[in-house]
Amino acid sequence: MFSRFFTLVLLISSLIFSFSVFADEYRPAYLALKQTTENTFDVVWKLPSTKQNQVLNLQVQFTPKVKLIKPKSIRPAGTATIEQFSIESEKGLIGSDITISGLKNAPTEVLVRIQWLSGVTETARLDANKTEFTVVGTPSFLYVVKTYLTFGFEHILEGFDHLLFVACLIFIAGTWRRILITITGFTVAHSITLTLSALGLVRLPIVAIESVIALSIVFLAREIMIKNDQTLTWRFPIAVSASFGLLHGFGFASALSEIGLPQTEIPAALLAFNIGVELGQIAFVTVLLLSAKLINKIWLSTKADHIVKIKKFEQVGALAIGVISMYWVIERISGF
Repeated sequence: MFSRFFTLVLLISSLIFSFSVFADEYRPAYLALKQTTENTFDVVWKLPSTKQNQVLNLQVQFTPKVKLIKPKSIRPAGTATIEQFSIESEKGLIGSDITISGLKNAPTEVLVRIQWLSGVTETARLDANKTEFTVVGTPSFLYVVKTYLTFGFEHILEGFDHLLFVACLIFIAGTWRRILITITGFTVAHSITLTLSALGLVRLPIVAIESVIALSIVFLAREIMIKNDQTLTWRFPIAVSASFGLLHGFGFASALSEIGLPQTEIPAALLAFNIGVELGQIAFVTVLLLSAKLINKIWLSTKADHIVKIKKFEQVGALAIGVISMYWVIERISGF
């Protein structure tokens, strides 16, 4: 019963993530405002391109009282386009709205960061459901917690490589007790490196980290295909989850660095982001296991003649995961 159930976990995961490989990938747009005087700001507007090298049709809209005081300069930057200009508002920006037109129909998000002269950093995350925000100046504790909790939760659910790694861990763990121990090891490990990296205490090149993260999934796919229960991976999956979890933490920290940490509430923002990541991970594991359990009820009977079929399904699922992961490895190494 357990063998059949966790084979379903593997198959569901491989099917879901195989679609993600061929889906068009969008990186978030980035809006940075740096206060230069009481009423003036330098603006950087970074727009990502699609895989077809088409720039997303998004525009930044300020209130009518905001004036352009330095013409826009536009330049390409890899797979993105960067606009730079300066603005002025007689009464400042606090209390005014910033809107991203075209975001409702765009399959991406916008990370906003405002750096004030006082040293305070204000951040926001906009998407199709929230295309504008009101500048507050000094964000409250609750605002910071809510923003970073949401960002962490949604980031992990969009991190297909992290989730596929977790799915492989579930299959290898095999029992509820071992799953709990294995996932806990992964959580503790990536929380440590996420914190160290976010605070600037440890830094590693993100392209290399993302490539190794993809390789970690290839490693687990190979372990599943060979299925030698005498290897360290099968005997002590927590050792593998914790070891690779340290690398995955640097990946999470890279996403956090895009939006930055508010200088007035660094501990709260960091903790909220970490909790958001864990809640997203728990949600994924829960949905995956419940889906497998539901399908299991209407699937094949437990007769002996189905054992061969189960093993074949395991091989197919592991092969699919290996192919997906190698695609990511090649794609990321090409970014060196």
